[in-house]
Amino acid sequence: MEEVGENIKLARKRQNLTTTQVSERADINPTLYHIEKGNSSVSLGAYFNVLRVFGLQDDFLKLASDDELDRKFRCVS
Repeated sequence: MEEVGENIKLARKRQNLTTTQVSERADINPTLYHIEKGNSSVSLGAYFNVLRVFGLQDDFLKLASDDELDRKFRCVS
């Protein structure tokens, strides 16, 4: 989650948004700090809301997608 948090922080800075602006748009006011630090106790829904602010929600959904390599791995184990 640390890497995700770092990427969120980078996306925020690239779009010249403040933490307050992103927090308000994602409706997660005090949580953004914890997300950017990669705190695993933050709900996935909060991460998703922040990614939605940047238009990155499709990337988040890919994390849970079923892929061929995963299916092969499950068949072997």
